[in-house]
Amino acid sequence: MAVVESPSLALLAGLGRREEHEAQELFDHVVDELGLGFETPAHPTAAKWALASWLAAQIVDGFSDPATGADLIWIEVAMELDYPDRQQPIVELAIQLDDWNADWSTPLEQLKEEVLVAARALVEHGGPETNL
Repeated sequence: MAVVESPSLALLAGLGRREEHEAQELFDHVVDELGLGFETPAHPTAAKWALASWLAAQIVDGFSDPATGADLIWIEVAMELDYPDRQQPIVELAIQLDDWNADWSTPLEQLKEEVLVAARALVEHGGPETNL
């Protein structure tokens, strides 16, 4: 239904009850094939930065709606890291998108395009602002 293709996805969907023991391994293959997973660094701050970079890449690659991705970076990462400077553009846009209504002079699509630009910058220059 979502027009998502992965060689292992069909196998996972077709598993019968007697094959449940294969589900976790097939699920892991699907996640890898679709590029949905990433290795989480052990250090908590590095892990949050990795999440921010991954979420930004999902926006850039078109897998995440810019408003949704910006909101996740704001809530799940920036708040936890006390709003790092490199994440501020996305946070500010997430706040604007959260408050946006049709009466605004700035179109919704323009804000989403600005999130895309900010996400590209985060992917290119992302990472902790200090060495961990």
